[in-house]
Amino acid sequence: MQVPAYIGRFAPSPSGPLHFGSLIAALGSFLRAKSQQGKWLVRIEDIDPPREVAGAADGILRTLESYGLHWDDSVFYQSLRLDAYQQQLDVLLNHDLAYYCQCTRKQIQAMGGLYDSRCGQRNTAHSHGAIRVRNQTQSDHFYDRHMGMIRVDNHFAKEDFIIKRRDGLYAYQLAVVMDDIEQGVTEVVRGCDLLTSTVRQIDLFTLFDKPVPNWLHLPLLCAEPGRKLSKQNHAPAIDNHAPQASINAALQVLGQSPVETHSDVTVMLQQAIAQFNLATVPKQQEIVLATTT
Repeated sequence: MQVPAYIGRFAPSPSGPLHFGSLIAALGSFLRAKSQQGKWLVRIEDIDPPREVAGAADGILRTLESYGLHWDDSVFYQSLRLDAYQQQLDVLLNHDLAYYCQCTRKQIQAMGGLYDSRCGQRNTAHSHGAIRVRNQTQSDHFYDRHMGMIRVDNHFAKEDFIIKRRDGLYAYQLAVVMDDIEQGVTEVVRGCDLLTSTVRQIDLFTLFDKPVPNWLHLPLLCAEPGRKLSKQNHAPAIDNHAPQASINAALQVLGQSPVETHSDVTVMLQQAIAQFNLATVPKQQEIVLATTT
């Protein structure tokens, strides 16, 4: 059986401009893909309109280009996939592999913070509320190609999780798995903030009878312990006009040797690809920004 070519991706949400924490994920996934002679795809995860900022998607793409992070194939937009998500939901509902849930956040808190599948045990049919998958696989561990064996709380692993929200928006877990399948992603490289949710994505790959990709989580850049650098925390945008310093700073966070400063950032990235070493990427889940300056 022929081993599939490496396909990686960077999948930002357009909730603001690209900041330094996002650059770590973008650069790390780019270097990993290119060091494997693979493809690097860009997906815009634009299925949560209340959190999106007008013009942010185009701004993110311009920033990636200014940093020499040129993607393969066309940019993939989740907002163009809504019909596909709904068709998959309909199949799951029709086969009793998913069900509607009317429980509120307050009720779930009273259950101890994790949903107890009560709506899935009722005999009466509902056609409103959130939609939850019947979680049959209940994965509680996975192997990360950098972090090693990762285990999650057993109660979390057993939960029937939401795949369509009460407000009618498609949940991240469903969309990301369907899109990774559609794009043929063979390895997911991203920040450690998504480490735990990986088991839920594995459960969906298994439910859909599709190959599970490899996983590789990078350290999460934090403004302070437990508080990741993010658009929601008003992290400043990175400089599009002088990217050289930020590239070398990002390489430092990723445990890589600096590259020679060059007016053409593509030259810098070519050197970074040639010397990329996964073994030197820090294994801790968080890196506080103050320690990197």
